Amino acid sequence: MFIEIIKLLRPKQWLKNTFVFLPMFFDGKMLNIELWKECIVAFFALSFAASSIYCFNDICDIKTDQKHPKKCKRPLASGEISVTTGYLMMSLCLVVSFLILVDLAGTQKWLDFAIILFYVFMNLFYTVWLKKYPIVDVFIIALGFVLRVVMGGVSTGIELSHWIILMTFLLALFLSFAKRRDDVVIFERTKVLTRSGIDRYNLDFLNQILTIVATVTIVCYIMYTVSEDVMERLGSNYIYVTVIFVLAGILRYMQLTLVYTRSESPTNILVKDRFIQLCIVAWIITFSLIIYF
Repeated sequence: MFIEIIKLLRPKQWLKNTFVFLPMFFDGKMLNIELWKECIVAFFALSFAASSIYCFNDICDIKTDQKHPKKCKRPLASGEISVTTGYLMMSLCLVVSFLILVDLAGTQKWLDFAIILFYVFMNLFYTVWLKKYPIVDVFIIALGFVLRVVMGGVSTGIELSHWIILMTFLLALFLSFAKRRDDVVIFERTKVLTRSGIDRYNLDFLNQILTIVATVTIVCYIMYTVSEDVMERLGSNYIYVTVIFVLAGILRYMQLTLVYTRSESPTNILVKDRFIQLCIVAWIITFSLIIYF
């Protein structure tokens, strides 16, 4: 039972919440211990809130998950955990999330409360209603990543630039549309509707969207690296060097999606694919050397 509950909470998906650390990283303040404390608090508060949404999502999607070749193994869809237990874990995660903010968060905790409440209600509406509408569903997911970055900025008191908001939204949009492509591939192979509204997408449409969003994301990042304001703030004219790792990572993701049809959960790809992991590590190291040394 314990292992099934852990699966229900999807701690692997907490990797998405590392976006709360981006404001601190891009502002060159990764060596500030006090800001680390605030970010870690934000990370865990947001992670437990996200787990509560995963519980609710699995409760609402039991029937469709049972038809999915992979999601049918989820604890609720497989019947290993009851719906009552699902609601119990959902409530418990929400309580833990808010208790973390009450006991540990700093002076900005009320803003953190507001962000998490908005995040929870937005995802509740998404699960019950908004995910039925193509394009809108993906934009809601991308907005969730922006909220993660905003919470990181609020928790640390770091003012967010328009660049970090744009790049976060575009990257999340790209990954979400790639995931939708995986659902379309399953639908076209099995003719089983594993996600509401997925029949309103097709591969040609999604391939074009992925190409457009990937292009805009890369251009946006290049413009960020050569921005005079950014170079002056970070004290370096060599940020553009990191473009090579961003370009390689996005192209690899498109290869996995379009050539190998492996556009599964972005988290799973990041955990499994060594090439993308190498690109991320190289980008972090190079960016850190440019900013901090």
